[in-house]
This record gives sequence, C-alpha cells and structure tokens, in this order.
Amino acid sequence: MNKSARDASQALDELEHIKSDFGPNPARRKRELLEQLASFEWPRASQWLRFHDALCYLRALPDDAELLARVEELLAGLARRKGLRRLRGELVNSGLAGCDIAYPFFAPTARRLAERHGERLSVDWGAFERADVLEERLALLASYSETPGLDEIAWPMKRWVRRLAGPNVGDAQFLLARAELVGRDEAQRDAWYDELGLTLILRGDETTPARTNEKLEGRKIHFRRTPLRRERPDLAREVRRPPVRVVALDLEQGERVCALARDAMVTRQRDLDAFIHGDPRDVRLVDCGEGLEFALIGVKPERRLMFESVYACLTLSNGVPIGYVLLSALMNSAEIAYNVFDTWRGGEAGQIYGRVIALLRALFGADCFTVYPYQLGGDGNDEGLRSGAWWFYAKLGFLPRDAKALALAQAEMARVKLDPKHRTSRAVLKKIAQHNVYWSPARQRDDVIGLLELSAVGLAITDSIAARFGADRERAERVLADEAAKALGVRDWKRWSAAEQLWWRRWAPLVALLDVQRWSAAERRALAAVIRAKGGQRESDFVARFDAHRKLRAGVVALAHANPVT
Repeated sequence: MNKSARDASQALDELEHIKSDFGPNPARRKRELLEQLASFEWPRASQWLRFHDALCYLRALPDDAELLARVEELLAGLARRKGLRRLRGELVNSGLAGCDIAYPFFAPTARRLAERHGERLSVDWGAFERADVLEERLALLASYSETPGLDEIAWPMKRWVRRLAGPNVGDAQFLLARAELVGRDEAQRDAWYDELGLTLILRGDETTPARTNEKLEGRKIHFRRTPLRRERPDLAREVRRPPVRVVALDLEQGERVCALARDAMVTRQRDLDAFIHGDPRDVRLVDCGEGLEFALIGVKPERRLMFESVYACLTLSNGVPIGYVLLSALMNSAEIAYNVFDTWRGGEAGQIYGRVIALLRALFGADCFTVYPYQLGGDGNDEGLRSGAWWFYAKLGFLPRDAKALALAQAEMARVKLDPKHRTSRAVLKKIAQHNVYWSPARQRDDVIGLLELSAVGLAITDSIAARFGADRERAERVLADEAAKALGVRDWKRWSAAEQLWWRRWAPLVALLDVQRWSAAERRALAAVIRAKGGQRESDFVARFDAHRKLRAGVVALAHANPVT
C-alpha cells in the first residue's frame, strides 16, 4: 500500500470513529477529513461502501451548514467517480448511485420500476427457478393464434419470453404488462405474478433509486452539537410527551413521500406492503423535534385489513431516511415492528422508539403496546437472535404474558442482575422469542392486539356465510349488504364513494352477527359511521370511531371468545 492509500485509509478510519462526536472540534476535524478524502479513488468496493455510509450518516446528522454542503456535494458526484464505476460489478445491491439492484420484487414494485425505468429493467434468468410454472402459463400471455408454436417448440423460457416480447420490449416489461390482464382484480393479478418468483435486475444509472440520493427536500435542518443519547428512554414518561406537531400533506406532497418510502425499500432489497400500497391522500409528517420526523403513510382502502388499521412510518433525520416502523392499531392498543437501517444502528434507537410510543398514544389513543416474535428473533429471524433483540425490548419494559415464557424471562433477568456479564444463550433466547411481549403504562388488558384472537371473528363469519349461502359468496355479499342497510337504517350507502361502498359490503357479514336489533338508534348510526370510516380517506378515523363504540367493541370481543380457533 503506497503512502497516499495508507493516508486515505487512516483518514476513513478516523472519520468513522468520530462521526458520532459533536461539537466545534469534531466538526472541524470532519471537514478536514472530507477534504482529504474528497478526490481519492478507492481501490476496493468495501471502501466505497464505508465512505458512502459515512457521508450518508453525516447528511442525516450534520454538525453545521458548511459540513452538510460538502457532504451533499460529494454524494451528488459519487455516480460519476471513475473508481466507483470500475467496481460497479462488486457493488450490486449496495444502494450506491449508479449501481445495479437485483431482487424478486413484489408485483406493484416491479410495475412501478417498469413504468419509471422500463428499458433498464430485465429478468435475471440465471436465478429463475420456476420455469415449469411459467411454461404452464405461457399460453395465457399470448394470443390463441400463437399456440401452435407454444405447444410444440420446447425452447427455454428465456428464449420464449424474448421472442414473445419482440425487439422493442424488454422481457420484464412484457411479463409485467401481460400479467396485468390475468385475474379479476389487482390482488389476483399480483398473486399470479408473485408466484413466478422472478428476480429482476435494475441496471443503475443516475436516475435509478439509490441510497445516495434519498432525502425529503425542504426540511428544516437541525444541526447536531450535543452527544447522541444512547441511554434507554423511560417509556412511561415518553408516552406522555406528544409530538411537536402533526402536519397533513396534500396529494402532491403525499405522492412525493410515498415515492421516497418505496425507493428506500428498493435500495435495500425489501418490499413492505404498507409502503407498496401506501395512499398518498393519507400521509402526515409527525415532527418530534431536533430533526426527527416520521412520515406516517396509510394504506389504500381496498388493501386495508378487516379490523386493525395498518400504517407505515418512514423515519427521517433531517429528511434522510434512517429506518421504518410498521404499526397496527385497534382497541386502544398497537403492534409495532421497528427497524433502523444499518448505517444508523447503535445510535439513538432507544430514544427514537420512545417517540414511536408517543406517536401511537397521540394519534391512535394506544395505551398497550405489542411486539411480535419476529422482531424479537423468533419465527426464524436469526439476525434478531444474534443481535439479542429480545433484550432491547426487555430493557424497555416489554415482557411476555405467557406464563412459561415470563418465568424464563424473569429468571434470565435475575441472572443478569446478579452477574452483569451474564449472556443469555441462543437456545434460551430462541425459546423466549417465540412469544409476544407487551408493555403498558396502564393496567393490563386482554382485549388488545396480540391477545384477542380476531381470527376467531373471521371464522365465525365464515361459518355464518357457509351455512346460509354455501359457495355463492357473491350472493352473500349482495344480500347481507342490503340487510345491514336495513338493520342500521342506512338508505344512501350506494351513493357513497367506491371505497366506502366496498367496506360496507365487507363489513355486512359482521353486522349480521352483532345482534344490532338490541342496540339503540344512536349506536346503530355510530356503527354505520365506523364502517364508512374504514373506507374513508384516513383509516385512523376508523380507529377513533371503533374504539369509542362500546357496544361494537364488546360484540367483537364476545365473538372472538365464543369461537376459539382449534
């Protein structure tokens, strides 16, 4: 290693070491190191990754305007750097500007990429393992006049798809376009495409999604001058401290935020349904102060769940995505799936989690919070087991309600109290992590997400429809919708919006089970408003109306208890 390379390597080491130090001296030293590294062409892909991550970190947590401006300048020019372009083949899926991305994206993401970057999107035939499935379905993608060739010529699927597509359409574009015509609705078409298991390659350039470019512009920048707060938050205190402000975005702004969230998943080879099906009409920015915001995105009405309301949050630091949160809320309770992107792990994860709890209390009235096993290292999440994710939640106060799991957890906590160096074995963590954990600042309840078996309500609906209508689900929907309208005194539901009518039909079988004849007229009107809100612009309005309806809540709980899943 020559002196120039050795000096650059040492400077990068130092930059990574001091990036989380704040104050006048660290800021000045960071600027000096950036100048030293600004034009250096790294010989290894891993060094480009490290340099890029350091820049992204400084963009999210800048010391001052001068440092931020230099970071932005370096990131903007990254895709044109000769050294990086020479190593593009080793930087696939890195998320660096100009680098390729390969992943089996879900159908909506694949369609979106095809619409924006169609000529740069192709099928990775080398990774394709379901040729038999595609071969069976190939005739559905062609016209009938083409079947003589399709039936008799045993070409590989790659050759057939390219022949069908012709010279001016890419293979991925062809398959996505033709899959749009299969099935009776979007959900069926998506399932048809997803079963093919196609890995797509997006050839990178300056226009394709990249972590390098991820930022919500127009945010007020908070310059960091104090150390990171790595201590655990007091959730009981945090839950009482509401966000600074919540701002509802207009359609154009909402579309911009949804696009940023989806691209943030693409660049990390992930797909999150709540972002994929995010509704730009239901987007709010939750400002928690000091540059921390959550872009709260609701789900399109047709993709919502029967009961729980699902929202996804893109976590932003000075407009830069640093993680995401998946939330579901109902009955003054909430389930949380929390993720911090790799570049920002080990920072203020606990403090940010405290703000998530406060968001759920302020916007959804939640006073009981649930974490499912996958987040803890259960359900095959080996990364969670290795990182000791269960302990992150345990130290915040989350504990299982299952008696055996609670006893095991308390025994481990007692061992750590006696011996702070004690490390829970992987085998024990695996056992504990198979159970939900819960935290509440109020009394413990059983009618909360994770404990109440809402699936049992679905089973009761199935039994009711099957007994009365057999296989004719379409007739069941029509008849029950009319019966629900009569029972609740709603005459105009067929003049509601398409989404509100959809949810009237979806909830009508439940109305038939609720014995609403015993309810007051006001309670029946309130139930109609609950159902209409499920198809409204903001699903959080449904949560508020549902949670305030005592008879409805009691009825759903009774159905869950009366129909145990066995």
